[in-house]
Amino acid sequence: MTQTWRADPLVWGHGPRVFEAFLEPTCPFSVRAFGKFDALLAQAGEDRMTLKIRLQSQPWHMYSGVITRCILAASTLPEGKEAAKRVMAAVGAHREEFEFERHARGPNMDATPNDIIRRIESYSGVQVAEAFDIPDLDREIKWHCRYARQNGIHVSPTFMIDGLVQSDMGSGDAVESWVEKLLK
Repeated sequence: MTQTWRADPLVWGHGPRVFEAFLEPTCPFSVRAFGKFDALLAQAGEDRMTLKIRLQSQPWHMYSGVITRCILAASTLPEGKEAAKRVMAAVGAHREEFEFERHARGPNMDATPNDIIRRIESYSGVQVAEAFDIPDLDREIKWHCRYARQNGIHVSPTFMIDGLVQSDMGSGDAVESWVEKLLK
């Protein structure tokens, strides 16, 4: 079978220093980190760094798999990574509508995957439902999972610089701190 789709890599910038962020889309700490990436790119310089977002689906975030698939589905659309970024931003801005209370309760107990997809489309303006159905899109999802595991990453957010996990970096750090560590 010939592949008729392409997932646009979630990569911004083109500099020699590589900053990889492993994020779970509904994790409050991942959302906080995601919100700093535009500032990070602006301060460090897109010609000095490359930002790569890796999706780290986690089962205790009950709709993590559905949302991760939506993000990657968005990356196959004509706007590619920018559509995926809009989906991530929309989920982060409305994370209570995509998450369970204490990971087990609340109104999302009655939500279906189709409800989640409709919410994503409504908040982001990105129509992901058709791309969500790409039969072998799971290949892209599995790549993100394998890559994280191969690098010993199990939680989000986790950061790597030039292939090395940065255990002393967190989502609560100031962007200036990230820039200093990245460009030293």
